[in-house]
Amino acid sequence: MSVEEKVGEALSAPTAPRKIDLKVDIQKTGPCKKRVKVGVPRSEIDRNLNTSIRELIATADVPGFRKGRVPRSLIEKRFRQEVGGQVLQRVLMQSLEQLAEEHNLDAINEPDLDIEDLVIPESGDFEFEFEVEVRPEFDLPDYSTLKIKRPVGLVTDADIDKYINRRRRDLGSTSDELPGPAQAEDMVWCNIRTLVNGEEVGRRSRVLIVLRPEVDFYDAQILGLDKLLAGAVVGDVRETTCTISAEATTPDLRGETATVSFEVAEIRRREPADDEKLLGLMLCQSNSDLRAHIQDLLQKQVEYRQRQAVREQVLEQIAATADWELPDNLVLRQVENALRREGLEMREAGYTDDQIESRLAQVRRNQITETRQALKQHFILDKLATVEQIECEPADKESEIVNIARQSGDSPRKVRSQLERRGLMENLEAQIRERKAVDFLLRKVSYEDVPDDIALEENTWATRVPLAEVSLTPAEDLADEAGA
Repeated sequence: MSVEEKVGEALSAPTAPRKIDLKVDIQKTGPCKKRVKVGVPRSEIDRNLNTSIRELIATADVPGFRKGRVPRSLIEKRFRQEVGGQVLQRVLMQSLEQLAEEHNLDAINEPDLDIEDLVIPESGDFEFEFEVEVRPEFDLPDYSTLKIKRPVGLVTDADIDKYINRRRRDLGSTSDELPGPAQAEDMVWCNIRTLVNGEEVGRRSRVLIVLRPEVDFYDAQILGLDKLLAGAVVGDVRETTCTISAEATTPDLRGETATVSFEVAEIRRREPADDEKLLGLMLCQSNSDLRAHIQDLLQKQVEYRQRQAVREQVLEQIAATADWELPDNLVLRQVENALRREGLEMREAGYTDDQIESRLAQVRRNQITETRQALKQHFILDKLATVEQIECEPADKESEIVNIARQSGDSPRKVRSQLERRGLMENLEAQIRERKAVDFLLRKVSYEDVPDDIALEENTWATRVPLAEVSLTPAEDLADEAGA
């Protein structure tokens, strides 16, 4: 560990060292920033100097002298630089640890302290100063004043019937008989061509689409595709427009308006699954078991939507109370990490420096606002967790690792090893702590119950196929992965 890392550790994780008669002056120099001046008395320097010299006398190899018998004057002369470095490091660490303990700087980054320029004086006190970013100082909002709209609903027999009909359709088999013109819920294979400003930017053959109101591609969403292709037969071409996602693979296409044409290559229609097939596929023994199982599923969906809606409103409202500022460099550091990746990606694609800077400036405008909001939420939840003594317990972490393992198909041991190797265990603990802080808030706020549509129709079809990418390879494999 470098001296700089030790300095940061001393400020963020103080211990209980022996007390030094420090002279400390702390001034606020900006949002989340303080300048700290520290004076260390000569007596403390001499104490550490004597300790270092005694250690060297006992261990130093000096020709003509046995260990422990080397004259002090010779040690001071021969190992002057080494002794000075040891004293500096000891005095600095002790001072910073005591500073953090007594003054609660609550640093969020390593201090702006140039270690290379620090020198222990031959006489007199030792003084040093630095700037450090600290957590913002603010008052937590009154939780009881937060008003949250909570979606609630009762699962009815009609909801269960609607869900069963949807599952019959989804689990049904494809008819061997070719249907007539396309209609809603048909399986349609299309050859897709994408143009931006009249130039072809994407082409895909035989992409499977289930005709629903919303179709999500990897890099765009198209609304009303079920109506666009309604009545189409094999060979027909229908055209529409959409906006390329901000996450598209090609940077300069992000946010662009695209013209997309769909040529119908094949149409298939599914026959609804019968009772026996439906029971078997849903692992139920009888219709009563099936209805009870679906009621439980729908109730869990109600609770999930309720929790998500409440959480979003809580975070939005508490962030709205944060009228304090964050230092620009703190926000920009978070933004720059993402922008750096995009800049490298554009450079590899052959863009000029002017093109790259223009694109990054456009992205930065949005990301700065979003990052600033996310950081404020983080600091509020972090302070809430501290005030209410909310911690990530070992059992919380183990439970989270098990959940990740279930989703990924890996063993908990492998997941834990990957998190530790990638240095993400601390991030996981912070996530859990923040989630528990939100749970605490949810128990304190007041609610207004609003109706929740329990059994919403599944209006979306999703595919991993991108529109803004040229490929002549049939995309059936990607469509199959997406749940065809």
